[in-house]
Amino acid sequence: MKKHGVKKFLFLLIITLILKIFMPNVIAYADLENYAEAVVEVQSGRVLYTNCEDKKLPMASTTKVVTCIAVIENFDLNTVIEITPEYVGIEGSSIYVKVGERFTARELLYGLMLRSGNDAAVALAIGLGGSIQSFCGLMQEVALKAGAKNSSFKNPHGLDQEGHYTTALDLALISRYAMLNETFKKIVSTKKITVGSGESTRVFYNKNKLLSNYSYATGIKTGYTKKSGRCLVSSANKNGFELVCVVLNCGPMYERSEKLLEDAYSKYIYYPVLTYGECVGTAKTSKGQTLPCYVANNFYYPLKQSEINSLKRVIKTSKIVKIPTQFNKECGTIEIYLEKQLLFTEKIYTILE
Repeated sequence: MKKHGVKKFLFLLIITLILKIFMPNVIAYADLENYAEAVVEVQSGRVLYTNCEDKKLPMASTTKVVTCIAVIENFDLNTVIEITPEYVGIEGSSIYVKVGERFTARELLYGLMLRSGNDAAVALAIGLGGSIQSFCGLMQEVALKAGAKNSSFKNPHGLDQEGHYTTALDLALISRYAMLNETFKKIVSTKKITVGSGESTRVFYNKNKLLSNYSYATGIKTGYTKKSGRCLVSSANKNGFELVCVVLNCGPMYERSEKLLEDAYSKYIYYPVLTYGECVGTAKTSKGQTLPCYVANNFYYPLKQSEINSLKRVIKTSKIVKIPTQFNKECGTIEIYLEKQLLFTEKIYTILE
């Protein structure tokens, strides 16, 4: 090697070592051809952050988010599933079911989400849905219901397969939708559980390290194959401000997810747009009098500090309100806009119980 070549080599080596020590995430991302990220607020569904969010990518076992909510919405979780030979020995992570064992669908869901059991996924898909193909149809329906339009599901576990993909935004929307379900939320937040009985008893520990390492974490699911890279769907709740975060093909998935969540919490305020019992206007009565109109619910929305002054209210009241009026008598609506975008419409009432 020539002298100038040696110097160049040593220079590059030193730079690489410095970057690895002081900027490990830069190295991780520099090595990636495909990655994607998204952060969504759970209650409103507002998208707070995205990066390559529409890129179609394999998602490994984060697929099981869709599997889980599809089972919860379509089947009785007390249904007992008997393990048959076709459910046993599925490639990849497993809860090691044995032929003849019997588990409820709920127990298998814990094995699916805590231990990422591919055998549990197949047992649920075939045992409840009749076949992988028909169950994937249910998964697709759930995705569309959640607002995901760029995903395709070919199996319930996430092993690499042609035509099996999602996007970071789609997966965030699906996960946000799933987190509105209390059963799903309970499962993915569980750190440890014992299922089964007798020789079929199993203890499942959650693989999601964020549940232990990040104080606001509440779930959801890890994933990995060689093709997909490391994937993580995470959720967090900070004083009622609930977020879902997706990172696909991200080496430092835990570190990156925590940073994205913390960034969102620092940039957005969970703002009380409307408060229960708040008077927002008046309505005319049949005798020419006016009655105050009230809001019957609390409404919060994630806003940047600079956006708060851009909120606008449009009150639409009924022309005539008869007296005497009853409790909870609807007298119109209130529309909340962020500049020209309608955020939501809510009914207003003359008297609250």
